Amino acid sequence: MRILSAVLLLLSCAAFEPLAAVAGNPAEEEARALAQAFIDRLKPQLKQALAEGGPGYAIEVCASAAPEIADTLSAESGWTVKRVSLRARNVSRALPDSWERSVLQRFDERQAAGEAPADINHGEAYKGQYRYLQAQGVEPICLVCHGQKVAEAVQESLSVWYPDDMATGYSLGQVRGAISLAKPLGGAD
Repeated sequence: MRILSAVLLLLSCAAFEPLAAVAGNPAEEEARALAQAFIDRLKPQLKQALAEGGPGYAIEVCASAAPEIADTLSAESGWTVKRVSLRARNVSRALPDSWERSVLQRFDERQAAGEAPADINHGEAYKGQYRYLQAQGVEPICLVCHGQKVAEAVQESLSVWYPDDMATGYSLGQVRGAISLAKPLGGAD
């Protein structure tokens, strides 16, 4: 409960638009809060890194900060928290399993049909766990390192930090991936 209270406090201080609330499903409410906490911890670090050292430095910060944030939230909450993508940047940590892949494919379809990525999510009981994905949409800041045309210096930094990168070529508003959360259910699903 202390963790959830801290996450909710973070949400109230967020500089970014929070995810819509879901009434009546405690697991989904908790998953959404954790997804928002991940966003709230990572975005300011990336913005600061861009301002202080440019895109190359932001890539370096993302390479260490994103996994650290996911690991910290996982340890604090009892959930498994990670980022996944059909076109992963960090293939050692962001490749989706079959359930995530299926949901991410539906996310792409929903976005193509006009749904805003911030509104795209999915949660369900699956194989003894509550699983939840919150889409991560491409925002203007993302295009510097994930866009269709990235600067040569950005490409060089990507090759150092993410030699197997597949996460470029995106356009504004596309679903780039998702924050994935999973937690064992107490009873049968």
